[in-house]
Amino acid sequence: MKLRIGVVGQGRDWQSRYLPAFRSMRDRFQVIGVYNSVQALAENSARELDAISFDSFREMMESPSLDAIFVLEEDWYRLVPIYAACDFGKAIFCGSEIDLTSAAAIEIKQRTQSCGVAFMNEFSRRFAPATLRLKELIATRLGRPRLLFCHRRLACENRDLRHGRSLESRSQRELLELIDWCNYIVGSTPSWVQAICHLSPESTTTADYQVFSLGFGSPETDNQAILAQISCGAYIPEVWNEAITYRPPAAIQVCCERGLAFVDLPSTLVWFDGAGRHQETLDTELSIGQQMLSQFHRAVTSLVRKASDLEDTCIALHILDTAKKSMNAQARVEFS
Repeated sequence: MKLRIGVVGQGRDWQSRYLPAFRSMRDRFQVIGVYNSVQALAENSARELDAISFDSFREMMESPSLDAIFVLEEDWYRLVPIYAACDFGKAIFCGSEIDLTSAAAIEIKQRTQSCGVAFMNEFSRRFAPATLRLKELIATRLGRPRLLFCHRRLACENRDLRHGRSLESRSQRELLELIDWCNYIVGSTPSWVQAICHLSPESTTTADYQVFSLGFGSPETDNQAILAQISCGAYIPEVWNEAITYRPPAAIQVCCERGLAFVDLPSTLVWFDGAGRHQETLDTELSIGQQMLSQFHRAVTSLVRKASDLEDTCIALHILDTAKKSMNAQARVEFS
Protein backbone atom coordinates (compact mmCIF):
# COMPACT_ATOMS: atom_id res chain seq x y z
CA MET A 1 0.00 0.00 0.00
CA LYS A 2 1.33 3.42 -0.98
CA LEU A 3 0.69 6.18 1.57
CA ARG A 4 -0.20 9.62 0.26
CA ILE A 5 1.60 12.21 2.36
CA GLY A 6 1.32 15.91 3.11
CA VAL A 7 4.33 17.76 4.58
CA VAL A 8 4.02 20.76 6.91
CA GLY A 9 7.33 22.62 7.24
CA GLN A 10 10.69 21.21 6.20
CA GLY A 11 13.00 21.79 9.19
CA ARG A 12 16.76 21.46 9.39
CA ASP A 13 16.84 17.76 8.43
CA TRP A 14 14.77 17.99 5.26
CA GLN A 15 17.63 17.89 2.73
CA SER A 16 19.79 15.38 4.60
CA ARG A 17 17.15 12.98 5.94
CA TYR A 18 13.58 13.27 4.68
CA LEU A 19 13.95 14.23 1.03
CA PRO A 20 16.37 11.33 0.29
CA ALA A 21 14.16 8.90 2.25
CA PHE A 22 11.00 9.92 0.37
CA ARG A 23 12.84 9.61 -2.95
CA SER A 24 14.19 6.14 -2.16
CA MET A 25 10.83 4.85 -0.90
CA ARG A 26 8.54 5.93 -3.73
CA ASP A 27 7.04 2.44 -3.73
CA ARG A 28 5.54 3.11 -0.28
CA PHE A 29 5.17 6.90 -0.10
CA GLN A 30 3.87 9.57 -2.43
CA VAL A 31 4.16 13.17 -1.30
CA ILE A 32 0.95 14.82 -2.49
CA GLY A 33 1.33 18.29 -1.00
CA VAL A 34 3.74 20.60 0.81
CA TYR A 35 3.05 23.59 3.02
CA ASN A 36 5.56 26.08 4.40
CA SER A 37 4.95 29.55 5.81
CA VAL A 38 7.66 30.68 3.36
CA GLN A 39 5.98 30.06 0.03
CA ALA A 40 9.22 29.82 -1.96
CA LEU A 41 10.46 26.97 0.25
CA ALA A 42 7.19 25.10 -0.20
CA GLU A 43 7.37 25.53 -3.97
CA ASN A 44 10.98 24.27 -4.11
CA SER A 45 10.22 21.20 -2.00
CA ALA A 46 7.05 20.45 -3.97
CA ARG A 47 8.99 20.70 -7.23
CA GLU A 48 11.59 18.21 -5.95
CA LEU A 49 8.88 15.63 -5.27
CA ASP A 50 6.39 16.38 -8.06
CA ALA A 51 3.89 17.53 -5.44
CA ILE A 52 1.57 20.52 -5.01
CA SER A 53 2.48 23.60 -3.00
CA PHE A 54 -0.43 24.64 -0.77
CA ASP A 55 -1.12 28.10 0.65
CA SER A 56 -2.79 26.59 3.74
CA PHE A 57 -2.05 23.40 5.66
CA ARG A 58 -5.76 23.07 6.47
CA GLU A 59 -6.63 23.18 2.77
CA MET A 60 -4.08 20.42 2.18
CA MET A 61 -5.54 18.24 4.96
CA GLU A 62 -9.05 18.62 3.58
CA SER A 63 -7.99 16.66 0.52
CA PRO A 64 -9.58 13.15 0.56
CA SER A 65 -6.53 11.85 -1.31
CA LEU A 66 -4.30 12.42 1.74
CA ASP A 67 -3.56 9.58 4.21
CA ALA A 68 -1.03 11.13 6.60
CA ILE A 69 0.74 14.33 7.61
CA PHE A 70 4.41 14.89 8.41
CA VAL A 71 4.71 17.94 10.68
CA LEU A 72 8.46 18.63 10.59
CA GLU A 73 8.78 22.23 11.76
CA GLU A 74 7.15 24.48 14.31
CA ASP A 75 6.20 27.95 13.15
CA TRP A 76 3.48 30.48 13.95
CA TYR A 77 0.94 27.63 13.87
CA ARG A 78 2.57 25.73 16.79
CA LEU A 79 0.60 22.47 17.31
CA VAL A 80 -2.45 23.42 15.25
CA PRO A 81 -1.55 21.16 12.26
CA ILE A 82 -1.40 18.13 14.60
CA TYR A 83 -4.82 18.94 16.04
CA ALA A 84 -6.17 19.55 12.52
CA ALA A 85 -4.83 16.17 11.40
CA CYS A 86 -6.85 14.56 14.20
CA ASP A 87 -9.96 16.45 13.06
CA PHE A 88 -9.52 15.22 9.48
CA GLY A 89 -8.56 11.66 10.46
CA LYS A 90 -5.01 11.77 9.10
CA ALA A 91 -2.14 9.75 10.58
CA ILE A 92 0.56 11.96 12.14
CA PHE A 93 4.35 11.98 12.08
CA CYS A 94 5.67 14.56 14.57
CA GLY A 95 9.16 15.90 13.83
CA SER A 96 11.90 16.62 16.36
CA GLU A 97 11.53 20.39 16.01
CA ILE A 98 8.03 20.35 17.47
CA ASP A 99 8.04 21.44 21.11
CA LEU A 100 5.66 19.30 23.13
CA THR A 101 4.70 19.79 26.76
CA SER A 102 3.26 17.11 29.03
CA ALA A 103 -0.19 18.71 28.80
CA ALA A 104 -0.03 18.90 24.98
CA ALA A 105 1.13 15.27 24.70
CA ILE A 106 -1.77 14.12 26.88
CA GLU A 107 -4.25 16.11 24.77
CA ILE A 108 -2.81 14.69 21.53
CA LYS A 109 -3.01 11.20 23.03
CA GLN A 110 -6.68 11.71 23.84
CA ARG A 111 -7.44 13.11 20.39
CA THR A 112 -5.64 10.33 18.48
CA GLN A 113 -7.40 7.71 20.60
CA SER A 114 -10.73 9.37 19.91
CA CYS A 115 -10.27 9.56 16.13
CA GLY A 116 -8.29 6.29 15.86
CA VAL A 117 -5.27 7.55 13.89
CA ALA A 118 -1.65 6.44 14.18
CA PHE A 119 0.90 8.80 15.73
CA MET A 120 4.69 8.57 15.57
CA ASN A 121 7.21 10.87 17.22
CA GLU A 122 10.64 11.44 15.69
CA PHE A 123 12.87 9.78 18.26
CA SER A 124 15.52 9.39 15.59
CA ARG A 125 18.26 7.91 17.80
CA ARG A 126 16.18 4.76 18.19
CA PHE A 127 16.40 4.14 14.45
CA ALA A 128 20.12 4.74 13.95
CA PRO A 129 21.84 1.60 12.58
CA ALA A 130 24.31 1.70 15.49
CA THR A 131 21.46 1.70 18.05
CA LEU A 132 19.68 -1.22 16.41
CA ARG A 133 22.94 -3.19 16.34
CA LEU A 134 23.61 -2.31 20.00
CA LYS A 135 20.22 -3.73 20.97
CA GLU A 136 21.15 -6.95 19.15
CA LEU A 137 24.48 -7.17 20.98
CA ILE A 138 22.83 -6.57 24.36
CA ALA A 139 20.49 -9.50 23.65
CA THR A 140 23.22 -11.83 22.36
CA ARG A 141 26.77 -10.92 23.43
CA LEU A 142 27.03 -8.04 25.90
CA GLY A 143 24.25 -8.86 28.34
CA ARG A 144 22.16 -6.57 30.49
CA PRO A 145 23.22 -2.87 30.69
CA ARG A 146 24.63 -1.65 34.03
CA LEU A 147 25.76 1.90 33.30
CA LEU A 148 24.96 4.33 30.50
CA PHE A 149 26.79 7.61 29.83
CA CYS A 150 25.07 9.82 27.28
CA HIS A 151 26.51 13.21 26.32
CA ARG A 152 25.49 15.95 23.88
CA ARG A 153 27.29 19.20 23.13
CA LEU A 154 25.36 21.97 21.36
CA ALA A 155 26.61 25.13 19.72
CA CYS A 156 24.81 28.39 20.54
CA GLU A 157 23.47 28.92 17.02
CA ASN A 158 21.95 32.26 16.09
CA ARG A 159 19.74 30.54 13.51
CA ASP A 160 17.70 29.06 16.33
CA LEU A 161 16.77 32.60 17.35
CA ARG A 162 16.11 33.61 13.75
CA HIS A 163 13.62 30.75 13.45
CA GLY A 164 11.91 31.79 16.68
CA ARG A 165 13.27 28.78 18.56
CA SER A 166 15.10 29.55 21.78
CA LEU A 167 18.28 27.73 22.72
CA GLU A 168 16.57 26.56 25.91
CA SER A 169 13.80 25.00 23.81
CA ARG A 170 16.34 23.21 21.64
CA SER A 171 18.22 21.93 24.71
CA GLN A 172 15.00 20.61 26.23
CA ARG A 173 14.15 18.74 23.03
CA GLU A 174 17.65 17.22 22.95
CA LEU A 175 17.28 16.13 26.57
CA LEU A 176 13.88 14.63 25.80
CA GLU A 177 15.37 12.54 23.00
CA LEU A 178 18.33 11.45 25.14
CA ILE A 179 15.97 10.36 27.91
CA ASP A 180 13.93 8.31 25.46
CA TRP A 181 17.12 6.83 23.98
CA CYS A 182 18.29 5.59 27.38
CA ASN A 183 14.83 4.21 28.18
CA TYR A 184 14.80 2.42 24.83
CA ILE A 185 18.24 0.85 25.30
CA VAL A 186 17.47 -0.26 28.86
CA GLY A 187 13.97 -1.38 27.90
CA SER A 188 12.40 0.15 31.00
CA THR A 189 11.57 3.43 32.76
CA PRO A 190 13.51 4.84 35.72
CA SER A 191 12.36 4.68 39.32
CA TRP A 192 14.09 7.92 40.36
CA VAL A 193 15.63 11.04 38.85
CA GLN A 194 18.29 13.44 40.09
CA ALA A 195 19.32 16.53 38.15
CA ILE A 196 21.62 19.52 38.44
CA CYS A 197 22.30 22.46 36.16
CA HIS A 198 24.74 25.29 35.58
CA LEU A 199 23.23 28.66 34.77
CA SER A 200 24.37 30.66 31.76
CA PRO A 201 26.38 33.83 32.53
CA GLU A 202 23.86 35.80 30.42
CA SER A 203 20.80 34.58 32.33
CA THR A 204 19.77 33.71 35.86
CA THR A 205 17.04 31.34 34.61
CA THR A 206 18.57 29.58 31.56
CA ALA A 207 20.96 26.65 32.01
CA ASP A 208 23.91 26.22 29.68
CA TYR A 209 24.68 22.73 31.05
CA GLN A 210 22.44 20.09 32.61
CA VAL A 211 23.16 16.65 34.06
CA PHE A 212 20.48 14.04 34.73
CA SER A 213 20.91 10.77 36.59
CA LEU A 214 18.20 8.20 35.88
CA GLY A 215 18.02 5.25 38.26
CA PHE A 216 16.45 2.01 37.07
CA GLY A 217 16.03 0.30 40.45
CA SER A 218 17.41 1.26 43.87
CA PRO A 219 21.23 1.18 44.11
CA GLU A 220 20.97 0.70 47.88
CA THR A 221 18.97 -2.55 47.72
CA ASP A 222 19.22 -3.90 44.16
CA ASN A 223 22.53 -5.20 42.78
CA GLN A 224 20.87 -5.34 39.34
CA ALA A 225 20.08 -1.61 39.36
CA ILE A 226 20.97 0.39 36.25
CA LEU A 227 22.22 3.99 36.25
CA ALA A 228 22.06 6.28 33.22
CA GLN A 229 23.84 9.64 33.24
CA ILE A 230 22.71 12.17 30.67
CA SER A 231 24.39 15.52 30.06
CA CYS A 232 23.53 18.23 27.57
CA GLY A 233 25.34 21.55 27.27
CA ALA A 234 25.09 24.63 25.07
CA TYR A 235 28.09 26.49 26.40
CA ILE A 236 30.11 26.92 23.18
CA PRO A 237 29.35 30.25 21.42
CA GLU A 238 28.79 30.21 17.68
CA VAL A 239 32.06 32.11 17.09
CA TRP A 240 33.89 29.11 18.61
CA ASN A 241 32.00 26.64 16.44
CA GLU A 242 35.16 24.73 15.50
CA ALA A 243 35.48 23.69 19.15
CA ILE A 244 32.21 21.74 18.99
CA THR A 245 33.87 19.05 16.87
CA TYR A 246 37.10 18.84 18.88
CA ARG A 247 37.42 15.53 20.70
CA PRO A 248 33.66 14.90 20.88
CA PRO A 249 32.63 12.22 23.40
CA ALA A 250 30.86 9.09 22.20
CA ALA A 251 27.14 9.74 21.77
CA ILE A 252 26.53 6.99 24.31
CA GLN A 253 28.72 4.57 26.26
CA VAL A 254 27.05 1.45 27.63
CA CYS A 255 28.68 -0.77 30.22
CA CYS A 256 27.03 -4.22 30.23
CA GLU A 257 27.39 -7.47 32.17
CA ARG A 258 29.79 -8.98 29.63
CA GLY A 259 31.24 -6.03 27.75
CA LEU A 260 31.32 -2.37 26.86
CA ALA A 261 30.02 -0.48 23.83
CA PHE A 262 30.64 3.00 22.39
CA VAL A 263 28.12 4.38 19.89
CA ASP A 264 28.78 7.23 17.45
CA LEU A 265 25.67 8.12 15.50
CA PRO A 266 24.44 7.19 13.09
CA SER A 267 26.38 4.08 12.10
CA THR A 268 29.59 3.49 14.07
CA LEU A 269 29.79 1.03 16.95
CA VAL A 270 32.89 -0.06 18.86
CA TRP A 271 32.45 -2.78 21.47
CA PHE A 272 34.63 -4.84 23.76
CA ASP A 273 34.17 -8.24 25.32
CA GLY A 274 36.40 -11.10 26.48
CA ALA A 275 37.64 -11.60 22.90
CA GLY A 276 38.86 -7.99 22.65
CA ARG A 277 37.92 -5.01 20.50
CA HIS A 278 35.33 -5.09 17.71
CA GLN A 279 34.53 -2.17 15.38
CA GLU A 280 31.49 -2.08 13.13
CA THR A 281 30.69 0.54 10.52
CA LEU A 282 27.11 0.10 9.41
CA ASP A 283 27.01 2.47 6.44
CA THR A 284 25.31 -0.14 4.23
CA GLU A 285 22.27 -0.40 6.52
CA LEU A 286 19.08 1.57 5.93
CA SER A 287 19.45 5.24 6.90
CA ILE A 288 17.65 6.75 9.89
CA GLY A 289 15.16 8.41 7.54
CA GLN A 290 14.37 5.13 5.78
CA GLN A 291 14.06 3.27 9.08
CA MET A 292 11.62 5.86 10.45
CA LEU A 293 9.54 5.92 7.27
CA SER A 294 9.36 2.11 7.27
CA GLN A 295 8.18 2.13 10.87
CA PHE A 296 5.60 4.83 10.15
CA HIS A 297 4.30 2.95 7.11
CA ARG A 298 3.93 -0.16 9.26
CA ALA A 299 2.11 1.82 11.96
CA VAL A 300 -0.39 3.34 9.53
CA THR A 301 -1.11 0.21 7.50
CA SER A 302 -1.25 -2.19 10.46
CA LEU A 303 -4.61 -3.37 11.70
CA VAL A 304 -3.38 -2.68 15.24
CA ARG A 305 -3.23 1.05 15.99
CA LYS A 306 0.18 2.21 17.19
CA ALA A 307 -0.08 4.04 20.53
CA SER A 308 3.28 3.22 22.11
CA ASP A 309 5.02 6.31 20.68
CA LEU A 310 2.65 8.65 22.50
CA GLU A 311 3.06 6.61 25.69
CA ASP A 312 6.85 6.86 25.38
CA THR A 313 6.61 10.59 24.64
CA CYS A 314 4.47 11.18 27.73
CA ILE A 315 6.92 9.17 29.86
CA ALA A 316 9.95 11.09 28.58
CA LEU A 317 8.20 14.43 29.16
CA HIS A 318 7.21 13.32 32.67
CA ILE A 319 10.86 12.42 33.40
CA LEU A 320 11.92 15.86 32.11
CA ASP A 321 9.38 17.53 34.44
CA THR A 322 10.60 15.37 37.33
CA ALA A 323 14.18 16.46 36.60
CA LYS A 324 13.12 20.10 36.91
CA LYS A 325 11.59 19.30 40.30
CA SER A 326 14.86 17.66 41.30
CA MET A 327 16.81 20.78 40.31
CA ASN A 328 14.52 23.00 42.38
CA ALA A 329 14.63 20.66 45.39
CA GLN A 330 18.34 19.88 44.92
CA ALA A 331 17.53 16.27 45.75
CA ARG A 332 16.70 12.89 44.22
CA VAL A 333 13.01 12.62 43.27
CA GLU A 334 11.10 9.36 42.93
CA PHE A 335 9.56 8.79 39.52
CA SER A 336 6.16 7.20 39.16
